[in-house]
Amino acid sequence: MYSNALQRVSKNHSAYSVEAVTESDIIPLDKRIAKSREALRCAFISLMEEHGLDAITIHDLCTTAGINRTTFYNHFKDKDQLLSYFEQDVLKRLEAFQPRIASLSVAELFACSLTKRPPHALIDLFALLGSEGDLLHALLGDGGDPAFSRALNEVVCVNIVRSVLHKKYREHPSVFVEYYISFYATAYLGVITRWILTGRHESAEEMARICMRLLFIRPGESIRL
Repeated sequence: MYSNALQRVSKNHSAYSVEAVTESDIIPLDKRIAKSREALRCAFISLMEEHGLDAITIHDLCTTAGINRTTFYNHFKDKDQLLSYFEQDVLKRLEAFQPRIASLSVAELFACSLTKRPPHALIDLFALLGSEGDLLHALLGDGGDPAFSRALNEVVCVNIVRSVLHKKYREHPSVFVEYYISFYATAYLGVITRWILTGRHESAEEMARICMRLLFIRPGESIRL
């Protein structure tokens, strides 16, 4: 699990690692830095979509972003650190939803399902995911970073499932409970990934309603919202 401390997800081909970062790694120092990092962000997304993460070079990034190599190395030591910066920026803000998601209960969600009005926490969560849709589309796509998908699962999906468990299962999960969490968390990751990769045609409220409905649908029941 990711802690509330700032961490870095570093891609290393088949695996990823986590290491501490400082606030200066996350927060731009002035408008010039913000402008350069935004240009790099747009370039990184474009190149990832077109060529895939592994094929991106520093030369490609600088050319597409319209900056020189010196400017790049003033901000980041390499491509992996650039990737970590953008990934962690998203994950850090998603972590801010953990207390709100954790406060949800089965009773509250079931009551919301009866009225078909999803809780605001889920709506706001999907609104944030949607606001980062271009970056998430690149990261979750075929040319993106598999490690980020696993991190998103831990930060968002596992927390959603844990929030609806009884306290005794959250505090002392059995092996079966852990498999239960893994099963449903992976399912919710699939829902989020499909929404992002298919263009986010449904609104944040519709997606929150879909997630809530999936939680309570019973075997043999009509599959409709």
